[in-house]
Amino acid sequence: MKILYIILFASLISFNKIYAQENINYDSTLANKLGSDEYGMKKYVMAFLKKGPNRMQDSVKAGELQMAHLKNILRLADEGKLILAGPFLDNKDLRGIFIFDVKTIEEAKQLTETDPAIKAGVFSMELHPWYGPAILQEIVKLNRKLQKKNIFE
Repeated sequence: MKILYIILFASLISFNKIYAQENINYDSTLANKLGSDEYGMKKYVMAFLKKGPNRMQDSVKAGELQMAHLKNILRLADEGKLILAGPFLDNKDLRGIFIFDVKTIEEAKQLTETDPAIKAGVFSMELHPWYGPAILQEIVKLNRKLQKKNIFE
């Protein structure tokens, strides 16, 4: 039994040494640019887009409102305020997510209020502070390199 304790103790010491070391790939310039903390993380606001109380009956108006919603998403992304957005594909009450690069719920609420579909009551937003990887801010730039077609074509 004594040997088991020695092996366990030695394993814990080795484990701690491995994970206590500084990251040799650390890029302080990038970390500072992205506002990263020492763990490579930062605060964001995550938004859950939900079905709102109003449903559009007119398919033409619904299509126009959806297009305005998408244009608003692209505008917020271009401004650097929205770093991730996407729909859920299961057609339930929870319709999609946004991740805002803002510090407060109040800032995110002001941004959501610019969305025509939210103004129309077709969608509503549930906002939560979220702690995630600082590198997420780079997704918009990288994703543009993958887009063969523009969503508005």
